[in-house]
Amino acid sequence: MAGKGGMDKAKGKAKEMTGKVTGDRETEIEGKLDEARGEAKKATGKTREHIEETGRSAKRDRT
Repeated sequence: MAGKGGMDKAKGKAKEMTGKVTGDRETEIEGKLDEARGEAKKATGKTREHIEETGRSAKRDRT
């Protein structure tokens, strides 16, 4: 799952921490947004995998 949002999440966490340490609120918020983007990609990937598996299972059931 690392490719499905993991990098955005890690980048966001680093950016958020950098913002906190430097007192740069904008960078901190950008980091939180990147983390949220990573979580959304991860959820989208899981949903897509579930849909694909359901489709494969339905095909097997019909044959």
